[in-house]
Amino acid sequence: MRLLLTSAGIKNTSIHDALVDLLGKPIAEASALCVPTASYGHPMAGPGAAWRFISGQEPETPMCELGWKSLGVLELTALPSIANERWVSTVQETDVLLVNGGDPLYLCYWMRQSGLADLLPSLPAVYVGLSAGGMVMTPSIGKYFVGWTPPTGGDETLGLVDFSIFPHLDHPELPRNAMADAERWAAGMPRPAYAIDDQTAIQVIDGAVKVVSEGHWKLFTP
Repeated sequence: MRLLLTSAGIKNTSIHDALVDLLGKPIAEASALCVPTASYGHPMAGPGAAWRFISGQEPETPMCELGWKSLGVLELTALPSIANERWVSTVQETDVLLVNGGDPLYLCYWMRQSGLADLLPSLPAVYVGLSAGGMVMTPSIGKYFVGWTPPTGGDETLGLVDFSIFPHLDHPELPRNAMADAERWAAGMPRPAYAIDDQTAIQVIDGAVKVVSEGHWKLFTP
């Protein structure tokens, strides 16, 4: 798998270059599908945030506005109600999945319900996650980030990488995301955990991890 797990999207030149390297071609030659689903599960997001993401009206978290050759919407909550042949081949043929932020457990639930979670390990597409879109790929998010609660409870996510993520480190509008908060969160995590600011992303290629940053970040180990 080729992953780019970001705090705030394609925020700077270093993260942009990492994305192009993963794609193996210019963004203008790549097809993309955007996944807005996580927006609906978070009290600070909702339908307005989903629209801004899809329409490329989120300059603080650039994803869809990068100049893709083509852009489609993959709404996970709709997929269980339609036949697989209506969407699976499209996902398998796209160059990149752009997965929005919001609530990571809500996103995880619908990734599983839709069947996308089962497809992810074998997809040739680059996976780009923004905040919750990156957190969902980890084994768990920690009680600190639990908002929407899945029917089974818990804080477990997909576990396609072997570390956890604390996004938006030291964000001026998120006072509960200071380094001291990240340290307390990490102390309760049973695995390596990264705290990353909005100028930082984590690149994963077939399990090999690389931090791409023009800001600041910290790796915590149990």
